[in-house]
Amino acid sequence: MTASRSILIIGASRGLGLGLASEFATQGWAVTATVRNAAQQAPLQALPGVHVQQLEMTDPASLEQLAERLGGQRFDVIFVNAGVAGPTHHSAAQATAEEMGQLFLTNAVAPLRVAERLLPNLVAEHGLIVFMSSILGSIEAGAGLGMPLYGASKAALNHLAQCFVRTQDNPKLGVLLMHPGWVRTDMGGGDAPLDIASSCKGMAQQVSAAVGQSGLRYLDHEGTPLPW
Repeated sequence: MTASRSILIIGASRGLGLGLASEFATQGWAVTATVRNAAQQAPLQALPGVHVQQLEMTDPASLEQLAERLGGQRFDVIFVNAGVAGPTHHSAAQATAEEMGQLFLTNAVAPLRVAERLLPNLVAEHGLIVFMSSILGSIEAGAGLGMPLYGASKAALNHLAQCFVRTQDNPKLGVLLMHPGWVRTDMGGGDAPLDIASSCKGMAQQVSAAVGQSGLRYLDHEGTPLPW
């Protein structure tokens, strides 16, 4: 039964984040979802029962303000979805320090900051933290699939998630690194074989099954384990 479950989705103004909010709400979850600014709230506000919060994930002050607003609220799942594609040239040779700093801060460092700061808001007995990763972050399988800088940022996320898990003293904590598949989003492009609804339905199934399972897993939206 998922009717009594609750989820906090970080980064849900559009694309996969909005699709996840819609899917979990449809399944009866209590959904809280974040957007970067008030102008992005309308699509989430159109979903019945979804509570909207504001968070600029890369801003420590904004994260602290969100933590204060959430107070003693507890979630079964915290799903950190927010991320960026990085520079369109996808070239290490052309990349500037500013481009790389923003890419790695947003895709690798900030998600871990969110998890660490909001860990007290996770139900300790069976809570699950989900990070939106990618098969492009797999050292073994991702190289050569394109978007190498983006993939490197997701490999860094995978590494930091491993480090995070190993520093926790709660043996019941579950952490899931999720590959959504190749999806028709602004990032995935129009040639991708998956639509947002199909990907999000699959991810919601994997998340539901993982609640209460301790340890770290790296899966795609169909539940297939991925190589590190």
